[in-house]
Amino acid sequence: MILELDCGNSFIKWRVLNAKAVVLIAEGVVDSDQALVEKLESVNGLALSRCRLVSVRTVEETGALTEMLERRFGVSVICAQSAREMSGVRNGYEEYERLGLDRWLAMLGGFHLAKGACLVLDFGTAVTADFIAADGEHLGGFICPGMPLMRNQLRTHTRKIRYGDQAAERALASQAPGRTTVEAVERGCSLMLNGFVLTQLELARTYWGRDFTVFITGGDAGLVAGVAPEARIVPDLVFVGLAMACPFS
Repeated sequence: MILELDCGNSFIKWRVLNAKAVVLIAEGVVDSDQALVEKLESVNGLALSRCRLVSVRTVEETGALTEMLERRFGVSVICAQSAREMSGVRNGYEEYERLGLDRWLAMLGGFHLAKGACLVLDFGTAVTADFIAADGEHLGGFICPGMPLMRNQLRTHTRKIRYGDQAAERALASQAPGRTTVEAVERGCSLMLNGFVLTQLELARTYWGRDFTVFITGGDAGLVAGVAPEARIVPDLVFVGLAMACPFS
């Protein structure tokens, strides 16, 4: 069995595939290394042979996780690395190593699926947009706070804004002007994300007209899906790129 991991700033997304990487056996999202181990140990008949991962964490944090996986499950671990060019995509950053690995892999996955120009929008802790031309040239991108960061900043710096996650979820059932603080905050932040999407679509059209594919991925993809009905929602886009960056021969 193959273990794939997407280690973000706040969560670890994981999935277990069969030996040929074609059948999904189990998957989930956890908030700590220990929680990951517990979830994996609960998978019936787990027999890991290989692991590949992408991490935006520190070298020390990633190393500690890798060591734990090797010790607990006896599995060899391969970590995705930055590259100037891979699978037809050319990294557009002046210092290519500084482009986030999760963004890089999502770009690889998007270009592979699109077979042409594409706009990759990722909605996680942070929100990112990346533009890849039909010839594989990465034209650059944008980064802004995602829903969790916007929400937490308002909670942290405004004394009277206090509410829980369940209240936040209920508030997003509508986009009407809020009549409570939680509604006003959640719907306001949601509208900011929607505006971000519309701006990226407009810019993409100035590059390529309508000849491009839009990909939306990340945990909050559902909040903006209605703004771009033509977009392809691909929750595991990073894993598509991970398989390309870390193939098992």
